[in-house]
Amino acid sequence: MKYFVEMTLLSNSEISLNFIWSKLFGQLHLGLVEMQDDQGRVPIGISFPDYVAGEKCSVLGGKCRLFANDEATLMRFDTQKRLEYLKDYVDCTTIQPVPEKVKGYAIYQRFNPKTNQARLARRYAKRHDMDFETAFNSTVQLLADKASPDATYKMAFRYCDLSTKVVSMPFIRLDSLTNRHTFCLWIQKNDVSAPSGQYFSCYGLSANSTVPEF
Repeated sequence: MKYFVEMTLLSNSEISLNFIWSKLFGQLHLGLVEMQDDQGRVPIGISFPDYVAGEKCSVLGGKCRLFANDEATLMRFDTQKRLEYLKDYVDCTTIQPVPEKVKGYAIYQRFNPKTNQARLARRYAKRHDMDFETAFNSTVQLLADKASPDATYKMAFRYCDLSTKVVSMPFIRLDSLTNRHTFCLWIQKNDVSAPSGQYFSCYGLSANSTVPEF
């Protein structure tokens, strides 16, 4: 990753940082979808320079950067034009080269909590052709594993009664492009010693491609 664009979020007493993150990332996601190749790979990665994840405090901060291997890719993405309607809330730099000396590298990837009640209920509703409210509030009957001696025993529960897993990492609240449901995009950061990979998802995230830290 040799070139980058940096965006600074400008919150105030009337507009929260979380609200701006939602609008900004929604626009970036739309643009990255357009940048996909025929294998669904995106040549632009994202980083969050002020990222903090801990038990007491987890924040993305107020900045993000888009990275690409060449200046032409970022010119084609045209960040400033895409964020024109957010110009009062997001300050965007011109394309700049990555500094020769960096602090290190990081992988920013999507994290999916497996115990999110709403997400599990939506999956159940889709599989059983029912609406979300019914799936979320109705009693669900599950058979025990067939290999178990209690295979005929039914486990009953409601998704709305499941305990919520506390996830100690930052997230952005987004609207799905397919069904308009609101969901949380949890973002996990891992520091690594060397650069790797060069393709990302349409969220600018990856489980193995790195971006420089500086």
